[in-house]
Amino acid sequence: METQTVNPYLLLWVDRFINFIRLEEGLSEHTVRAYSFDLLRYTEFLENEGVQKFSDVSIQTLLNFVFYLNDLGYAPASLGRMISSLRSFHQFLVDEAETVQNPTENLDAPKLRRKIPVVLSVPQVMSILEQPDVATPLGLRDRAMIEFGYATGIRASELVRVTQKDLFFEERFVRIFGKGSKERVVPFGRIAQEFVQKYQNEVRSKLSRAGISGDVLFLSRNGRPLTRMAYFVILKKYAAMAGVKKNVSPHTLRHSFATHLLEGGADLRAVQEMLGHADISTTQIYTHLDRDYLKEVHRTFHPREKVSEDGA
Repeated sequence: METQTVNPYLLLWVDRFINFIRLEEGLSEHTVRAYSFDLLRYTEFLENEGVQKFSDVSIQTLLNFVFYLNDLGYAPASLGRMISSLRSFHQFLVDEAETVQNPTENLDAPKLRRKIPVVLSVPQVMSILEQPDVATPLGLRDRAMIEFGYATGIRASELVRVTQKDLFFEERFVRIFGKGSKERVVPFGRIAQEFVQKYQNEVRSKLSRAGISGDVLFLSRNGRPLTRMAYFVILKKYAAMAGVKKNVSPHTLRHSFATHLLEGGADLRAVQEMLGHADISTTQIYTHLDRDYLKEVHRTFHPREKVSEDGA
């Protein structure tokens, strides 16, 4: 498909939608960027198809777009995300009275097989945790970061946004801002606390740069907040060093956190709260469960807590 200058009218409505989901829906910047990418590709396709107004989009236009994406090699999951973006966008156009009906109503998403998440065994996680050389500044940072990731089940996008003021060491809780700016509070164990505090005292204070670092917890060697990609690369490096053959990512650590708690006997609702799957407002930190119960579940069933209690 040749790239052309997109009709300003099409871009105008994309911009209005992006502003809407960012400001009024409160979606994360990562999600907003995904919507923006999808819709820009969509408008380029419409321009090449000679579609000048969104009211001219038909079900056949949409099917042609899906076939086009399929030819580009889009995976079913990516096609599903694109169709979801189109549904939301066209519903926005209807709500704003720019179009009369939503042409995506009869557009079916591709059938997706439920993927079984990659989960590490407890020994595999322990082996990864042992790989960073804590005698070096960056090794200590990496150990603290991976310990913290496994202790909390935090998403990569959330971990790199955690600030020092989000940590409550006396209670051993961290405040996390998740999808849609939803806030939750998650417990972490003694071992994670020890490594994070050691990193703060011995390493972060030296990495920090005025005007660059802010209060973000995990910093790169140049003092900038660590990125999601950097966390991904660091974790994969230590997984390879540990001889783990599975495709390890921060999400693998998150899946493993949940699986190990559940296998140990933790309550499903408590794990869902810690993962941020419950809808928790900033004024009601817990909808169903109190902090003491979550802390007790974490202390009783998280493998790293059992290790520390055994004196290992």
